[in-house]
Amino acid sequence: MSEAYYSRSNPITAAQLEEALRVNGPFAFERAEQAVMRVQERLERTVKAFELASVPYAIVGGHAVAAWVSTIDSGAIRNTVDVDILLRRSDLETAKKAMEAAGFHFTNVMDVDMFLDGSDGRPRDAVHLLYAKEIVRQGDTIATPDVEQSNRMKDKVVVDLESLVRMKLTSYRRKDQVHVLDMIEVGLIDSSWVKRFDPVLGQRLQELLDDPLG
Repeated sequence: MSEAYYSRSNPITAAQLEEALRVNGPFAFERAEQAVMRVQERLERTVKAFELASVPYAIVGGHAVAAWVSTIDSGAIRNTVDVDILLRRSDLETAKKAMEAAGFHFTNVMDVDMFLDGSDGRPRDAVHLLYAKEIVRQGDTIATPDVEQSNRMKDKVVVDLESLVRMKLTSYRRKDQVHVLDMIEVGLIDSSWVKRFDPVLGQRLQELLDDPLG
């Protein structure tokens, strides 16, 4: 069965599921392990490209959550397929050259700037960009942090914890809520953090603290 792109708007049929199970089922765990390794390799190549080109950046999103959670309990981290990078828009052209040299292809899909992993790469497998000190989505009231609001963890730069929590509470999709809950679970954040944020974000955090199971 060839690799295909299925989604909520293009769900797999019962016959396709049966075929996928027949062809890929015997290798399901190996495929899952390989997928995790590909994401990690994509992150490593991205960081190396930015470091060599002296492009200021910070890892955000699920990988940033995993990094912070692992400082407390490595067994509590959650795998993610997303590679999300924060950089300054003024550094985009330098970043493009650095990433193209590493085998990535810059594009924009549904108003999201990203680097596809090769010219035939899929958006799902891309490196997604967020721009420092800008609003990410229409309706957001809080801009992203600057790349300097970060911590170096060995050979990678990760957005600082308070900025990460603020970004997650601002976006507040289901996966963002889960990420915040992961950080609550290991004790990175607690009720004392509520007052760090504006009333809207503080209320969101309080709701997750009060009712972690939803």
